[in-house]
Amino acid sequence: METLQIYWWFVISLLGGLLVFLLFVQGGQTMIWSAKTPERKALYVNVLGRKWELTFTTLVVFGGAFFASFPLYYSTSFGGAYWLWMLILLSFILQAVSYEFRSKPANVFGTATYDMFLFFNGLVGSVLLGCAVGMQFFGADFEVSRQNILDGGAPVISVWNPSHGLEQIFSLNNLLLGFAVFFLGRTLAAMFFAKSLRLGHEESFLREMRRRILFNGTVFVLLFLAFLAALFLSPGYTHAQDGSVVPIGSKYFYNMVDMWWLGAVFLLGVLAVLYAVLRASFDDGFCRQAFWWAAVGVVAVVTTLLCANGYGDTAFLPSVTHPESSLFITNASSSEFTLRTMAWVTVLLPVVVGYIAYVWHKMTSPAMTPEELASSDHNY
Repeated sequence: METLQIYWWFVISLLGGLLVFLLFVQGGQTMIWSAKTPERKALYVNVLGRKWELTFTTLVVFGGAFFASFPLYYSTSFGGAYWLWMLILLSFILQAVSYEFRSKPANVFGTATYDMFLFFNGLVGSVLLGCAVGMQFFGADFEVSRQNILDGGAPVISVWNPSHGLEQIFSLNNLLLGFAVFFLGRTLAAMFFAKSLRLGHEESFLREMRRRILFNGTVFVLLFLAFLAALFLSPGYTHAQDGSVVPIGSKYFYNMVDMWWLGAVFLLGVLAVLYAVLRASFDDGFCRQAFWWAAVGVVAVVTTLLCANGYGDTAFLPSVTHPESSLFITNASSSEFTLRTMAWVTVLLPVVVGYIAYVWHKMTSPAMTPEELASSDHNY
């Protein structure tokens, strides 16, 4: 049972890493308004339009995997902090509507309105997803009472505070992570544009992308370092010898040290992202290759951080007001039968990943040009 719980927490962590990487779509959407010409704006929207469904689908799979493997988290977080999650969902619905109707003839609201929706999703969706992940590290105000399931009048297991997640948006630690994710998305988007677009004035375009990578990458690094300082200095919750749940200072830092393989992968991921940002900021040739260096680094960093959030007998969703209600991978998971059955399904993951990689390559190779956009019969 413990092996299956560890395995499924790794799957959840990996999906979280892939989701944060794919937020380059959201980052790119916040750059649409800065396009210097209508042609450039159309290129930005259409090259992102080929990828936006991957982010949306990964978010749905991430939530579905959580529901199947750790249902108590799903009911506690998604059911309790529902205002936070509803705002996230709203931003992604607006994104889907925008890509569908933005260029339709005689659309009701006009192209500018849909571009504003895309910006809203890029900013609010990224920051709030960061806040939701930050909540898993820094905790929330909730209480879990399993016996309530027997109450026919109010069979609610998890009871949240009256703000139902809105308070998480005003947490400084959560906002550090939220805006770090936002600026990371913009950094990855600039790398993606440099890789995926070919314009007639290449030198000026690459120079603009390098400036964007340097600025957004610098802000991201500063915010991420501030988040790491807050995380590694904050307590994490674990079980004491008598079974009670107690806070341990710098728990997440010690998890990285005690589970050295997590710490090693984390450091390698950080170095890959730093290398991609620094070299792409000053090298036109590497600017087109930096995207995949940064992508591997981001997935590695986020995956290991989420692993450290749940491994080492650590509460992956701490309750700061009722510590005994904190969620661990041991008390929040599905039954052994469910975990084992679903584990067999994940055997197909390499096939799915291979298919996604093939489709990704076909949709972005060769790079998009103004001529291709003009001749296309389907534009976003």
